[in-house]
Amino acid sequence: MTGHTPPGAVLVVGEALADVVDSPGGRRVHPGGSPANTALGLARLGRRVHLATRLGDDEYGTVIRDHLARGGVALAPGSVGAWRTSTATAVLDGEGRATYTFDVHWDLSPRITDGIAERTGEPTGEPVGGRAGGREFGHLHTGSVAALLDPGAARVLAMVRGAPPGVTVSYDPNLRPALLGSPEQERPRVEGLVALSDVVKVSDEDLDWLYPGADAREVAASWARHGPSLVVLTRGARGASAFWRHGHLDLAATPVEVVDTIGAGDAFMSGLVSALLEGGLLGAGQFGLVRATSQEQPAAALVTALEHAGRAAALTCTRFGADPPTRTELAAFAP
Repeated sequence: MTGHTPPGAVLVVGEALADVVDSPGGRRVHPGGSPANTALGLARLGRRVHLATRLGDDEYGTVIRDHLARGGVALAPGSVGAWRTSTATAVLDGEGRATYTFDVHWDLSPRITDGIAERTGEPTGEPVGGRAGGREFGHLHTGSVAALLDPGAARVLAMVRGAPPGVTVSYDPNLRPALLGSPEQERPRVEGLVALSDVVKVSDEDLDWLYPGADAREVAASWARHGPSLVVLTRGARGASAFWRHGHLDLAATPVEVVDTIGAGDAFMSGLVSALLEGGLLGAGQFGLVRATSQEQPAAALVTALEHAGRAAALTCTRFGADPPTRTELAAFAP
């Protein structure tokens, strides 16, 4: 894609871990974690990205740090410590669908939250954007385990609440029930983060767990009426649906031969955020998204961003593990 690129980096806050994948073909180990995957996807698409996370000074941690560095992701100071690196073991069925077990320990160093100003919505006289570890950012993304697993979840919430005026926020619940309480316990925290966000991406599986018996489309539409400018519901092979206060848009899935689905949702998220930034709809162009969703019919830049996200997810499904596409690969992708 070409076009407007707003100033400032993207700050991604959340877990990075080692994905241990057991499949009919054997065992593989990949760097993973939904926020880390999203950070990598954004960097491969040409964004300046900083990841605030928790990694051990151990073998898995070294593998993950090297992987992220090769992809262009910078770690926020305080992200590496003496604790051990978290792991997630994914077992794939014959159709490439994954189920997970986790050994996750989540917190953030206080160093990471230094410099995040209180989010008041009032002019401060400072340049638009936030600072993390001395680096300016124009958009903040978080989600998954990091946003709900204590004790780190409280620090994540504080960072979202403390995002300065002009900094936009995206959120992907990417729920992991094995690490969480009941849906009734988790629902208020998820809804609180949804209300603080400008863009939310959520899967039908997430909403089926969070709201048993409810229609996922109705839930996503309700979220869009009470907070975010844009809510995107992903439905795997059935495509995706985007909701905003005044309308919605259904998108078909890009047909591909699926190797596995690991990281597909994260690739969708990074593709969406990158394209929205490029279209001037997030970051310094935060009011662009408000304008783009002010009518029943979506703006062209929004449709382009959604299609871009869907293609990024589809391409990721054609290869093993969480391996989001580069800008060049996505441009050349012809399913």
